Amino acid sequence: MRHIKFSDNTDIIHRRLPFFLATEEWVARNLPAGDYFFSWQVDPTVICGRNQDILKEVDMDYCRENGIDVVRRRSGGGAVFADRENFMFSYITDGDDITGEFARYTEMIAQALRRIGIEAEPTGRNDITIQGRKVAGNAFYHIPGRCIAHGTMLYNFDPVHISKALTPSRAKLESKGVKSVQSRITCLKQEGISLAPEDFESYMIRSITDSDPYILSAADIAEIERIEETYYAPSFLKTDTGSDSVRSDARIVTNHTRLDGIGEFYIEYTLDSQNRIDDFRISGDFFMSEETDIRISRRLNGIPCEKEALRQAILHIDPASVIPCLTHDKLLDLIIP
Repeated sequence: MRHIKFSDNTDIIHRRLPFFLATEEWVARNLPAGDYFFSWQVDPTVICGRNQDILKEVDMDYCRENGIDVVRRRSGGGAVFADRENFMFSYITDGDDITGEFARYTEMIAQALRRIGIEAEPTGRNDITIQGRKVAGNAFYHIPGRCIAHGTMLYNFDPVHISKALTPSRAKLESKGVKSVQSRITCLKQEGISLAPEDFESYMIRSITDSDPYILSAADIAEIERIEETYYAPSFLKTDTGSDSVRSDARIVTNHTRLDGIGEFYIEYTLDSQNRIDDFRISGDFFMSEETDIRISRRLNGIPCEKEALRQAILHIDPASVIPCLTHDKLLDLIIP
């Protein structure tokens, strides 16, 4: 595995988080076949999953008042808080087996921790835990021929920012058997790690990579910056509350459900005067292999909101190929509980 190394330009450490997400994309789309890994840090930032409604997951007023950046990533999963007391890891590999490569990545990180006496294990959909408490959250996404996984590693954490910036639903917390975000996490410092932060980062890079690094050039950085701009587009951030206008004759339907092992779902759509679905939207902390808007939402617009009509419509959708483990019956129950 090859380490992606930024030049010694100190400007890199002040970059906003989307710059590093754009670096993953650039590596996946431009470098030769093989495995790549790099580590990075950012100023206080909340990173929301690709399908999440930011206004439901984040206290935007608190973030604005405390200088916490709020961004969205291309991978699914839930919102996380990052700052300079934790490390972010990025892993890019070949292939289309997203589930298999993601499992390989989380086990690789857990093994590296175990070698320095931290008894870490991959658990659930995406976490790495120590005695049941989360120390790392991870997510993944896919472009043709390449898988990208990334995650946080809590060396230390600010309990105030984490508890106040993130506002997960009660259903999500109850699914973890806890009452707050803070109560279900730990960090390497609490677990007695003997390495200083800078030594830990160097250790992880040495432990995971095994060949000469690829050093990003000025030309590479310029291309990465062009990708970075797409992360700030309003259409990608989607921090509004929905459609700008809703017809006076439309009825708004909202459903909120958590499916064990799959994730949290918010289903929202309007019904016209003939009971047909319009503006169908699906958000939540689930993982996805393909875009939900193209593969699911657009195909349901115009369908009568009746179980049999919807059942026939979703037979032409393969839900599990978009959201792992989501069946036709579960998708139908999400739309009409």
